[in-house]
Amino acid sequence: MIDVNTGECIRPMPYFSSRACADHNIQPGAIFTGNFTFDEDAENPHIEDASYSNLIFRGPASSEDFKEVLLNSLSNSVEDGFNYEFERNQKHVDINDEVECSIITIEVDPAELHIHEDQYNPGKIKLSFTDQDGHSYRYLSITDRGFYDYAIMHQNDGELDRVQDFISSQDEVYLRIGLSRAYSPDHRNGYWLQVNGIYTFPDYQRNIRSY
Repeated sequence: MIDVNTGECIRPMPYFSSRACADHNIQPGAIFTGNFTFDEDAENPHIEDASYSNLIFRGPASSEDFKEVLLNSLSNSVEDGFNYEFERNQKHVDINDEVECSIITIEVDPAELHIHEDQYNPGKIKLSFTDQDGHSYRYLSITDRGFYDYAIMHQNDGELDRVQDFISSQDEVYLRIGLSRAYSPDHRNGYWLQVNGIYTFPDYQRNIRSY
């Protein structure tokens, strides 16, 4: 969540369940009111963790309002947003390093974003992009549930190009780039880059979005 008055990011904890999101049609662009308390013991970089109470769903934002929220949280690049220098092909923040947050917003040229099959896990999909600093990030996990389910459906039908063609036809694409909780998939232990949100303008896939 992003506070529309301050631009501050809030991560409600515990996470909403998939069932709760489905039952209440909670999608990106949803408007909530409630009381939030940041976790004083939250470990860097997940400083946005917060408990909540009296949470009320107020419905979807307009496309214009949702875009304004994204613009107000915008960073120029991945490195700028996390204030961290990534080496070529690096996709994680080392466990011993500190960054100032765990999620950012960036704008990406639609022509520089690609959805493709995971080269190591056939049948799965990943996302690659080049940010406005010219830094490329390859084969990132997609944790945007609605988008992933939509794209994997087309992957299974052999029509993933339809998803790519739609993105390429848009004027603007905004990504929410997050850091995972610490884990070590190999010898590298750290917080791994992932794509938490994929938002296109002026159009969007209406069967997976409500803004």
